Amino acid sequence: MTAHPQHRVWIRLMSLIAIGFGLLTLREGGAVLFVDGAARQAAGHYVPFVLWFNFLAGFAYVVAGVGLWLRRRWAAWLALAIALATALVFLAFGLHVALGGAWAHRTPVAMTLRTLVWLGIAVLARRSSANAVPVAHTR
Repeated sequence: MTAHPQHRVWIRLMSLIAIGFGLLTLREGGAVLFVDGAARQAAGHYVPFVLWFNFLAGFAYVVAGVGLWLRRRWAAWLALAIALATALVFLAFGLHVALGGAWAHRTPVAMTLRTLVWLGIAVLARRSSANAVPVAHTR
């Protein structure tokens, strides 16, 4: 069954957003984690477990984006897993703040954006997965 052309455009756009978001996450997170420079200074009181999660999740963002581009059903599940994991880390961040831990003011904004973006991608991916191509099984 062929998907409506407009539907394909949305799938492609969603996959490009996921890949771009992943690449930006890897670049920015990597700069703070691995380069002692301006990015680390600008990060302020970042929370290490949040930064490490986001950096590592950047790889999953790219994989999910490629899977969405190829219209693989597993990509919708990966997008949902990313959204749920991000929400859990956001919750842990909230606990860290409530217990008096240092934090950068941009972290809750960034985590809200990440959570909402991935929830949106997961919902749209799930809706489009009915027309997705299953992974071929070989023996």
